[in-house]
Amino acid sequence: MQRGMADYRAQGAALTSPYMLGMLAESYGAIGELEHGLAAIAEALDLANTHDERWWEAELYRLQAELRLQQDTPDVLQVATDLQQALKVAREQEAKSLELRAATSLARLLRQQGYAAEAHELLAPLYGWFTEGFNTADLKDAQALLTELT
Repeated sequence: MQRGMADYRAQGAALTSPYMLGMLAESYGAIGELEHGLAAIAEALDLANTHDERWWEAELYRLQAELRLQQDTPDVLQVATDLQQALKVAREQEAKSLELRAATSLARLLRQQGYAAEAHELLAPLYGWFTEGFNTADLKDAQALLTELT
């Protein structure tokens, strides 16, 4: 992925870079390279701001929160702030799938902090908004969490 990004940039391309950097960050997280992942997210958010390419911004904030949660001593307040920002951006953009991802991550954090009722209150109405696609990973994940919360 790093090589592909380098080749892409060498051609002077910037479109979709925030999305690709988000995928790279997620890959770094999967192998435990959290600092590299967070650096990729920081770069992606900077590019999104510079080029006003915000369609993946909510997911970038969510991914940043997920990477921070994997740290040895996560800053839970910062994680919650990132997830709130992800929710805010997704809602402003009316991006329901990204809103669901952010809400599921925040609900999971709330449950871990002992706020199961608040987690359910956040996630249930959003999950109920969907009328199809229940075999997708995001909706299955949200439904499993809702089951745990009840």
